[in-house]
Amino acid sequence: MPPYAFFHGQFVPLAEAKIGVMTHALHYGTALFEGIRGNWNSEQKQIYLFRLKEHYERLEKGCCLLKIKLPYSVDELCRITVELVERCGFEEDIYIRPLAYKSSEALGVRLHDLEDDFLVFAIPWGRYLDMDAAKCCVSSWRRPDSNVIPPQAKITGLYINNALTKTEAMENGFDEGIMLTPDGYVSEGSGENIFLVINGQLFTPASYNNILMGITRDTVIKLAQNELGIETIERPIDRSELYTADECFLTGTAAHITPIAEIDHHRIGNGGIGKITGKLQKLYFEVIRGKAPKHLAWCTAVYKK
Repeated sequence: MPPYAFFHGQFVPLAEAKIGVMTHALHYGTALFEGIRGNWNSEQKQIYLFRLKEHYERLEKGCCLLKIKLPYSVDELCRITVELVERCGFEEDIYIRPLAYKSSEALGVRLHDLEDDFLVFAIPWGRYLDMDAAKCCVSSWRRPDSNVIPPQAKITGLYINNALTKTEAMENGFDEGIMLTPDGYVSEGSGENIFLVINGQLFTPASYNNILMGITRDTVIKLAQNELGIETIERPIDRSELYTADECFLTGTAAHITPIAEIDHHRIGNGGIGKITGKLQKLYFEVIRGKAPKHLAWCTAVYKK
């Protein structure tokens, strides 16, 4: 069965969903995206979409920043996405990409006096960081300040910064890069938030460190507090703390929870999966596949029984 897209208000084969070469978003990055995971539960023969509503609520807020008028409510976007995945009939882990964008075929740098549209598609996608523990470096590219591009929205134009970070890291033999803020504090990875474990406590950069307020980040904070009794402290983190942390891991919709083995060739802990990281990772994978009854409210089942 071919994958589908919801495009121009209808479901079409993905291969037929095309935009014109003059589309404003293509030239100026005037679009917002989300990344939503669908996680396959083989025992139940079910795909669970994780925190679907929260992703669309973030998209809706970002649209206010870019003056994009979404043609659908959050609830309608959720229903469209469930129907899309159901039509595709996947029986594996998937990744869903919604995009709200300036659809006018017009040139000129601006946000006003342009048409808006929305599309979403789903594709099979396994592990984003395909290793048990990542080797990271501190990037030479800094995370832009919040008065340059608002970091709380997934604005497509902003992600050239992330792409530069990722490619620099991989071309230098690392798996991922970690960006600092303009004033030198730890911000985030190219597609992930970052956590440190120090003396049994969790630490993560604060909102004012120019981070995306990640939904997986929020999930980890809640699971650590409610299931493990571990508080997360949100504060500025010095670069040197990366090298001396007991454990360190990345979080993101695509990356899930990925332990960090080393940063700039400094081994983190024992160079493997730390004790607290391992507990959170195990718990998280149970939750996203609908195997944790306490947290089923975060999961949207696709296939009707």
